[in-house]
Amino acid sequence: MAQSEILGLDIGSETIRGVVVEPVGDGKVKILHSFSKKSKGIRKGVVVDMEGAVSSINAIFDDIEKVSKGALKNIYFNVGGVDARVHVSRGTTAVSRASSEIHKDDVDRVIENSRAISLPSNRSILHTLHREFIVDGVGDIQDPLGMVGTRLEVISLLIDAFQPTIKNLSKCIDIAGGSVSGIIFSPLSSSKSVLTDNQKELGVVLIDMGAGSTGISVYEENKLLHTKVFRIGAGNITNDLALALRVPVDIAEKIKLHYGYAVSSEVPGKEKVDLSKIDPELKGKPSKKFIAEVIEARIAEICEIVNKELRSLEKERALPGGVVVVGGGAKMPGIADLIQAELRLTTQIGVADPTLFRAGNQGVKELLESPEYTCVLGLPLWSDEVFKKKRVSGNSLVKMVKNLLP
Repeated sequence: MAQSEILGLDIGSETIRGVVVEPVGDGKVKILHSFSKKSKGIRKGVVVDMEGAVSSINAIFDDIEKVSKGALKNIYFNVGGVDARVHVSRGTTAVSRASSEIHKDDVDRVIENSRAISLPSNRSILHTLHREFIVDGVGDIQDPLGMVGTRLEVISLLIDAFQPTIKNLSKCIDIAGGSVSGIIFSPLSSSKSVLTDNQKELGVVLIDMGAGSTGISVYEENKLLHTKVFRIGAGNITNDLALALRVPVDIAEKIKLHYGYAVSSEVPGKEKVDLSKIDPELKGKPSKKFIAEVIEARIAEICEIVNKELRSLEKERALPGGVVVVGGGAKMPGIADLIQAELRLTTQIGVADPTLFRAGNQGVKELLESPEYTCVLGLPLWSDEVFKKKRVSGNSLVKMVKNLLP
């Protein structure tokens, strides 16, 4: 039993989350245990203090080891740094057998050919995701296996990342006693656990708002069009409040969590927050409306960044599936209304798709309904895809991991 257990590890700037799951077939997993610890030494997806990061990972591993030693040897963790880049690439190969029937080795070969791009020595391909196959000039093919043709092509989306970022995170896990099996780009992990095929077919943008960064993934016709991470997140809202209210950051975080609202026009101007009730040493009674104005300004800025990306894809206000918001920032009251107004797209708060998960304990329902757990829940789903469905992109991922481990 323990050998089949998988640990999804979401290493965030404020929190490290872990879920231990067991594959049950059909791309689904059974959730056995969940864990959460305060994060240290990580900023915006990058290790800035090795000792602090190892200490944080050690703390969560200590809890995990009490219930599952096997999962620590099969870890899938996320990379959410802003240094990841996206490329569209084309691969071509000839189908030389007499029958002209396309086999798996042809598909593997053409996808591998699409990976042959020039990269600096300090960058490595993290994901190879095929958009479409083309057989003898006929495109928009999702699975060419068994088809007949003499020329096979693929349009791939390649995501590459800065090697030191990946190696430092992997090294922290290794020092803490874990073993890495796979590394997933954060927005893709959240997309995997949240978005339905129907949403991805219609056209949808997922916004993953963490503490240190915000990631997006844009889909249409069930294909990933674009994905990116920006150096701005819910932590910036906390910093804004600390400056505007002249209070320590930890107090600003409490104010944000207890009194924050994203749409200032919906907040009565007369309601005040007595700071002395939060900390006896503080004075002042800022209005809830002023607090909302500070929050709204930063979220509006994030929306403008997202809109700029959609504009570059010619998808501004043109995604019928709308916007799905996940991550810790999605818990801000009123955020869906504000994003809908800013992006002019139907917006909803995203949670994990319950059809992909089975309950292994009583706390699973709460876990699945929490937008901040979508990334960590998506990580094991990639492992199921690698080992059960044997997709070529998964094989490339495993190969890349072996090359990057310290």
